[in-house]
Amino acid sequence: MSHHPPDPEDTGSAGPLDGVRVVELAGIGPGPFAAMLLGDLGADVVRVDRPGPAPLGGDPAHDVTNRNKRSVLVDLKSPEGPGTVRALAARAEILVEGYRPGVAERLGVGPEECMAANPALVYGRMTGWGQRGPLAPLAGHDIGYIATAGALSMIGAPDGPPAVPANLLGDYAGGSLYLAAGVLAALLTARATGRGQVVDAAIVDGTAHLTSLFWGMLAQGTWRDARGHNLLDGGCPYYGVYETADGGWMAVGALEPQFYAAFVSLLGLDGDDLPDRADPRGWPELRARFTARFRTATREEWTAVFEGTDACVAPVLSLSEAAGHPHLTGRGTYTEAHGITQPAPAPRFSATPGTLRLPPAVPGAHTADVADDWDMPELLKDRR
Repeated sequence: MSHHPPDPEDTGSAGPLDGVRVVELAGIGPGPFAAMLLGDLGADVVRVDRPGPAPLGGDPAHDVTNRNKRSVLVDLKSPEGPGTVRALAARAEILVEGYRPGVAERLGVGPEECMAANPALVYGRMTGWGQRGPLAPLAGHDIGYIATAGALSMIGAPDGPPAVPANLLGDYAGGSLYLAAGVLAALLTARATGRGQVVDAAIVDGTAHLTSLFWGMLAQGTWRDARGHNLLDGGCPYYGVYETADGGWMAVGALEPQFYAAFVSLLGLDGDDLPDRADPRGWPELRARFTARFRTATREEWTAVFEGTDACVAPVLSLSEAAGHPHLTGRGTYTEAHGITQPAPAPRFSATPGTLRLPPAVPGAHTADVADDWDMPELLKDRR
């Protein structure tokens, strides 16, 4: 097996989902990302865009979350629009939508309507609050979902506000990845039984599920329900970040005793002269000692000290810096495809690797191709 990074645009294999047809009803955030993931793994994703400008503006040709998709334009508010989408659903195995509860039904493309023509269809629904519950009909965004699920309270310093983790934790980890896992699990069932089902992927559910470890630790009494006081939330001095002399940051994760010993030694401190790391009463002094040492050299200098060791210390890199890191370039974690630097497909497959076959889909650009490939002449009649 080759140890060289894969060619991101190699079309020798579309990926493990080659041949799976997916309809994505255009939206923003976690739905498009989940559909991108399916496309990265080889699915034929057709995104149904509405006529008019994109909801958030910007150049669709640079929206990486719409790579590996083809786009058709359908006006769901036109007389023929809903029927066109139902015809697409009849030819697909998976449909993904991210409307508020009840909107797809009102438009005539809800699960009952789509599955009437295709009983084996997996109908994936991506929302923040879920299809049921007191908050289900209300608007929201990532920050509110992770706040309600309890996750936001865990992130940040104890004496400051919770830190906002971009929209990675709710939209993409608690939302997109659970939707993708859900529709793929339902697809296995549909192929075995001939019966599809609805997958209700709610960001609050997925984000809460991500906190499972900490609920166990709470039950054991080994986790305090307050941020910045625990082993993995920055409260522990040997699991946190430290500023360097030039204003950079180093991330320390020296949890195990042997890694901690290497960390302390390379930091230039005498382990016998430090407080017991297992006693939280000594953590403030440990943190002060580590803080003072890291401020004596630059990020680049500390990186050189710790690189290639088991001290579990790494520089905190920006997105642009990460794309140039030797390990990530060696693995092909980031790549340039279709003129855009972007993450390569993940995870890796030994026999059917994912590829970056198509650039971000410009709305309506593939209507003729999809009409031909999916035997959908009505798409051409519905062109705007």
